[in-house]
Amino acid sequence: MKTIDPTLISSFAPTGTLRVGINLGNPILANENPNTHQLNGITIDIAQEIGKRIGLPVKLIPFKTAGATVDGVKSGEIDLVFVAIDPVRGADISYTPAYIQIEGAYMVKSNSIIKSNEEVDATNNEIVVGKGSAYDLYLTREIQRATLLRVASSQAVIDDFMSGKGNVAAGVKQQLESDAKRYQGLRMLPGRFMVINQAIGIPKARANYESATAYLSETIAELKQSGFVAASMQKHQIKGAKVAE
Repeated sequence: MKTIDPTLISSFAPTGTLRVGINLGNPILANENPNTHQLNGITIDIAQEIGKRIGLPVKLIPFKTAGATVDGVKSGEIDLVFVAIDPVRGADISYTPAYIQIEGAYMVKSNSIIKSNEEVDATNNEIVVGKGSAYDLYLTREIQRATLLRVASSQAVIDDFMSGKGNVAAGVKQQLESDAKRYQGLRMLPGRFMVINQAIGIPKARANYESATAYLSETIAELKQSGFVAASMQKHQIKGAKVAE
């Protein structure tokens, strides 16, 4: 286990506590017990391991959406975040390599004429997406003919879709499958429209962020190689994702 320079720790976590943003908008990453409000998931396991390695207490700060989590980085409220790698967010966030990969998928109603991902980007199609999510940012760049309808969060996509918004729902495959269990008459389009690389991010506004990113990148590489990430995924019964290469 590589040691970290104390001066780097002070710039990386200036309050003396590692404040970690936890995105509850993606059930693959983290979940909250509705009764105890205790957080659990792969991102919590990794955050606690990093805190142990650098010798700092960890404060987990939950957010309802990825966009809100990123805003916490920009405001200086948090020191470290688990979000999808995206060039737009990269203006303010320095990323490690990915630790897991997640699939982005489309869902339609059973009577839809749309049969494949390639048919989605067409005039008159309206795609419901969670505002500020990784797939929203991706589709904003890639979609040329269809219209994006942004809703409050990834969790709201299926409910808003079933209430009459749009004719295609987009999201993390596992999230869509989970939310769709509340309804009938839905089907997932085969395959995926994107691979979402999930990584650790830290604010570029911090001094020595390049060195901190290098340390965290080495740590993530060790956690993948040692089987820590795979074991955490198994413990939390994560499906629809794989350890990043």
